[in-house]
Amino acid sequence: MIAVVYSGSRYADWKLSEKGQIISNFKTEGINPFFNDEKFISNLLNKNIQLINYAEQIKRIYFFGAGASSRERQEIVANAFSKFFRFGKVVVDHDLKAASLATCGEQPGIVGIIGSGSNAAYFDGKKMKENNYGLGYILGDEGSANWLGRQVLKMYLNQSLPAGFSEKFHDRYDLDRKQILDKVYRQPQPALFLSSFADFLIDNRNDAFVEQLVKSGFEKYFELYVNPVAGLYPNQPLHFVGTVAAGFEEWLREVAKKNQLEIASVIREPIYNVLSFYDNAN
Repeated sequence: MIAVVYSGSRYADWKLSEKGQIISNFKTEGINPFFNDEKFISNLLNKNIQLINYAEQIKRIYFFGAGASSRERQEIVANAFSKFFRFGKVVVDHDLKAASLATCGEQPGIVGIIGSGSNAAYFDGKKMKENNYGLGYILGDEGSANWLGRQVLKMYLNQSLPAGFSEKFHDRYDLDRKQILDKVYRQPQPALFLSSFADFLIDNRNDAFVEQLVKSGFEKYFELYVNPVAGLYPNQPLHFVGTVAAGFEEWLREVAKKNQLEIASVIREPIYNVLSFYDNAN
């Protein structure tokens, strides 16, 4: 049996498979070694009954996650997983690697993530080419759920949201200034809070304000992430994964066209394709 895990900061998507058949399919809290230590990950694993039931049967675990971009942070996940899955071999890599396997397989291409966070890189068919774009939820993540949440909250607190949209936002969340500032500046993992408003924006995609906001985020994203990679690796297929990319796919394709680029594919949840890749490999 193999386990494939694809994790953003908000949640981790798990697929357990044996001989090409999905045995179990569930979500847990997100696992991001930038925020979560080994103890947090171990506690998360040990309180999930499905993982407890299958732990000894799983022989290979493939984990891909936001924040798992350095060897040091990969080891945080690997150590916790190795102690829990005692009979399994653990592989830990960045979420961009999973996005590349899901969209490119073993072919080269430019791959972008626009979900809770955002990033982009060139995949040569075997490995990612390093970039300097992953600056995280404070300095980067343009176009992502986290970035969109920041813009909405700032305008909400500054009373600069369009009146109708501000009313809908208040009716949905009923947040005041004190609550927002507490969640952003005092509570742990503020990126989870900031990115939690993506579903609300997707639900209100017909609102002119949402269209303007999302397109402006995509334009920044292409300027800072995609165009530099496309300049280095011209004429390569362009792929995207993530909830924001899929939720606003029409506008993403429109912005790409403005930048004289054409998108080959957009996938909301890359884990299914990654699972197929490793089912075939095993």
